[in-house]
Amino acid sequence: MKRAIQTTLAPAAIGPYAQAVDTGDMLFVSGQLPLDPISMTLAMGIQNQTQQSLNNIEQIVKAAGYDLQDIVKCTVYLKNMNDFPLMNETYQHFFGSHKPARAAVEVARLPKDALIEIDCIAKR
Repeated sequence: MKRAIQTTLAPAAIGPYAQAVDTGDMLFVSGQLPLDPISMTLAMGIQNQTQQSLNNIEQIVKAAGYDLQDIVKCTVYLKNMNDFPLMNETYQHFFGSHKPARAAVEVARLPKDALIEIDCIAKR
């Protein structure tokens, strides 16, 4: 079983892909830009952008019937690795004591010239 996940509580995909794909016991969430789902505008600054990307992930995870505690892996794509400490502070506050595996990489450019994009995998 495989089903595409879509919610209006997170930004619509800006390309030919699903917000997430649920395989029954695993959820693969596409990279989430820090776009407000209503206005489709970017949040300002790395901390606000990190929070918005994580909020978008949370809405998609919940729409698929999963919980934040089900997230087992995140990948963080940063436009500038100098933003890592502020991103990390926001990320840590968001997840609290739950600590999914994570990778963080610097990239040359992100869609919409965002400062960050985050994807994740969840497992029931």
